[in-house]
Amino acid sequence: MRSSSAEVKLDAIDRVILAELQQEGRLSNLELAQRVHLSPSACLRRVNALEDNGVIAQYVAMINPRAVGKHGVSFTIINLETMNTPQLEAFEQAVRDQPEVLDCFYVAGSNDYLIRFTYRDAEDLERIHSEVLMRLPNVARTNSLLVLRTVKKTTALPL
Repeated sequence: MRSSSAEVKLDAIDRVILAELQQEGRLSNLELAQRVHLSPSACLRRVNALEDNGVIAQYVAMINPRAVGKHGVSFTIINLETMNTPQLEAFEQAVRDQPEVLDCFYVAGSNDYLIRFTYRDAEDLERIHSEVLMRLPNVARTNSLLVLRTVKKTTALPL
């Protein structure tokens, strides 16, 4: 599977295949083919092409955080002391090495990065803040936004 930065031209059938797989990634090829009104072999060729072109990046299991004891979600803004290339690269590599960090985005505006992580309770939140975030290279300050309730969450991209 290769990652593509070029936009791939999708037809209506490709979009229906992607919509179905975004809703139910474990569909068998036979079930998917029936849903999109293709033969199984034609459907498989299209799915393989979508994978090969990097449109389908990966298949994953979505885990319910509460079911594994992660009751809190934090979006944390991180500002660095300096913004030169070596410091950015060191920070970004250190973030990649932290299993607690689920997402990290380099952002425009008055802040530098936005990260997302889950935590068990107040003690775990404090541990992640002091032992993970504040130990990342070049961190000047953080500002955490703790989620009270999730109103909408999806992994499905609009097609």
